Amino acid sequence: MADLDALRNRFSHTLDRTRGPAGGPDPGPYSDDLLARWQEPQRRYHTLTHLTEVLDRVDVLAEHAADPDVVRLAAWFHDAVYLPDRSENEERSARLAERALPEAGVSPERTAEVARLVRLTVTHDPADDDLDGQVLCDADLAILAAPPTAYAAYTAAVREEYHFVPNDAFRAGRADILRQLLDLPRLFRTPYGSERWEATARYNLRGELELLTS
Repeated sequence: MADLDALRNRFSHTLDRTRGPAGGPDPGPYSDDLLARWQEPQRRYHTLTHLTEVLDRVDVLAEHAADPDVVRLAAWFHDAVYLPDRSENEERSARLAERALPEAGVSPERTAEVARLVRLTVTHDPADDDLDGQVLCDADLAILAAPPTAYAAYTAAVREEYHFVPNDAFRAGRADILRQLLDLPRLFRTPYGSERWEATARYNLRGELELLTS
């Protein structure tokens, strides 16, 4: 069970560090709105647990980021809008950040960077010089390198989110996604991700693909 108070504190501290000396309004309503979104009933994988794990991984990778706190804000917003049957979740999440963050006291430049990072999670394909993008994408994809039991729980939760898709269609669509990931020259772009997660993630992806296509 996620610790809501701990998450509220994490958001407040991150927001305070990204605002200028003038500060801004009480972070509480912003964190509460985001936490409510991450607890919506249609979510099975994209939950507070996923949010917490991504934030934890951003902390692990922070030394590789240009602006770690902007990456942390992007993590908070990256799946803030999530409906499994819709394809524009990332765009709607980015627009939410563009509305909320200026009101919360974040500069236009940092707001724009948060929104850019959120939109980047459509492809998880950051440029070689995009340090913040590499950290967010690696943190988001790190579940692919989970131990067997956790990886199995992840795939089961994804299937539950797409419960409305018939089995044959889900297996075909999921297999296509796995092949696209395996075809990438690198799943992880940070030095840490490449060294610690790449091999395990590819092993997990190949194993899942074999199950889906056998």
